[in-house]
Amino acid sequence: MRESVRLAGVGDAMVVAVLLDAFNREFDTPTPGPEVLAPRLEKLLDEELTFAVLADTTGFALVTLRPNVWYDGPVALLDELYVEPSHRNQGFGTDLLTFVEDEVRRRGGEVLEFNVDGEDHDTRRFYERHGYTNIEAGQAEPMFYYYRELG
Repeated sequence: MRESVRLAGVGDAMVVAVLLDAFNREFDTPTPGPEVLAPRLEKLLDEELTFAVLADTTGFALVTLRPNVWYDGPVALLDELYVEPSHRNQGFGTDLLTFVEDEVRRRGGEVLEFNVDGEDHDTRRFYERHGYTNIEAGQAEPMFYYYRELG
């Protein structure tokens, strides 16, 4: 793993915000912009239930933790993992994911979850190559993610 992959601090909120904004723009997803995201990230990164990992300024991962009745430790949700297009296929994504897994374990977590769009075959292959599956042990059908905005 690269030495440049590290846990982000509150002072890195704008770097994470810029990368998050770039991620959303690349995939035509609405974004309020880094100026709005950075203060939100400052607040979240100042708490124990959210952490971010940076790979220089070329990629990041954002994780939230939550208690769960099925595990002794928290369940981690990988909210985002992004590497700038010019740095893809160079191991940055693997380094970020490995760091996230290690940090989740360090914080007592036992499971890491995330969502991937069904048609995003490259991302699905990336996670499957790293041992992730969308089929629970003993089941035959893939799991689906449902959501509803309540605002």
